[in-house]
Amino acid sequence: MILIAIGANLPVGHQLPLATCRAALKDLSDKGIEIVRVSSWYESPAWPPSVQPNFVNGIAEVKTALSPERLLQVLHGIEAAYGRTRGAKNAARTLDLDLITYDDVIQTGPPELPHPRMADRAFVLAPLCEIAPDWVHPVIGVPAAALIEKIFENQPINRISESG
Repeated sequence: MILIAIGANLPVGHQLPLATCRAALKDLSDKGIEIVRVSSWYESPAWPPSVQPNFVNGIAEVKTALSPERLLQVLHGIEAAYGRTRGAKNAARTLDLDLITYDDVIQTGPPELPHPRMADRAFVLAPLCEIAPDWVHPVIGVPAAALIEKIFENQPINRISESG
């Protein structure tokens, strides 16, 4: 299972973050990456806590023949097309596309797989639990549902209504 986390908390021109996240899915498809399933969209405060605007986040399961390295390059190219610049860690973003898992690949990177901070982030785990409730972290052997139970109280996250 190949999973990509999609998030944004800054507008691109007049396009709000949710619209940017949805547009990124089309861009992935246009690059020949098959979208298998997409979670609901969620809103959460920036993590770690800061004065940034709230983030919109979701997860897409995809299929591709691209290697993890090449897929990461494609993700970075799509981010750049939306004005993403890589500066300060945890800065606000017009678009953030993270390769979370690539089948059962475990590697120190780049890209590091599975994503090194995914198990600590409700904004990754909540949508992951929605589309892959039985997924087990390949390094620590813990199901996503158990991981989110440990952190959910400290990281508020809300599903965005379908009309949102």
